[in-house]
Amino acid sequence: MIAVKGITKKFDNFVAVDQIDFEMREGMVFGLIGTNGAGKSTLLRMISGVSRADEGEILIDELPVYDNPAAKEKVFFIADEPYFFAHANAVDMEKYYAMVYKTFNKDEFYKLMTQFGLEAKRKIGTYSKGMKKQLAFILGLSARTDYLLCDETFDGLDPVMRQAIKSLLAKEMGERGLTPVIASHNLRELEDICDTVGLLHKGGVLLSKDLDEMKCGIQKVQCVFKDETEYEKAAAICRIIKKEQRGSLYTLTIRGEKDETLQKFDSLETVFCEVLPLTLEEIFISETEVVGYDIKKLILEI
Repeated sequence: MIAVKGITKKFDNFVAVDQIDFEMREGMVFGLIGTNGAGKSTLLRMISGVSRADEGEILIDELPVYDNPAAKEKVFFIADEPYFFAHANAVDMEKYYAMVYKTFNKDEFYKLMTQFGLEAKRKIGTYSKGMKKQLAFILGLSARTDYLLCDETFDGLDPVMRQAIKSLLAKEMGERGLTPVIASHNLRELEDICDTVGLLHKGGVLLSKDLDEMKCGIQKVQCVFKDETEYEKAAAICRIIKKEQRGSLYTLTIRGEKDETLQKFDSLETVFCEVLPLTLEEIFISETEVVGYDIKKLILEI
């Protein structure tokens, strides 16, 4: 488990990360959402032990990570702009990381290079942005660490490659219990892969919850009431946090358990009624509005 306890990081007078507290459990995908400049990259660099926090501590499986080789060997950090040695090719980087990580699997590395269609002896400087991202990901998987920190890993990749990477992460999680931490500014990118999501804004965490927990507590009901008085009855017995109406068709976002919500609607006279699945965007919009934020102003590409 990764435990972040009261972390603060400043650059001169600018507070990049401000008193952050949360946990990332092993064997699950943690999604870190936030706009550019929200502090995601700074936080990931501190979790990987690259940067030191000004206040607080970060523990990897109960080990302090900064200046601690035993903790650092459990983590591989894939930066938004991966660093490679000047004039190096993929073989050079494989040899380097094989020295850094005792668990590095060379056979797996070259197998993945072939699968991704990357030339191992080609200079990395001639790679495209997407190819560099792929190489960094391959190195990260091949290191066989317990935790893989991914900063905007899907940015610059085509849809097919994004899905391939998600499939590989799922495979590694199932086979050896890998714990991925994925930072992104795009909610849609993480919807089908994350178990837990944290929303970072201006260096602080607005929200950190399991998706299943959030989905169970919010329902989206689409219905046609017999008449307007039936909607008024629904508003009186349900915690409606959002209402959309097109003609006689209502789409209501309601706080409460599914069975409880359906039971309440059974007492109402409706022409049509069904519970629809919520998207990650809708869940976050509902949750952040409760704490006084408009997520549409916080998250890009929503």
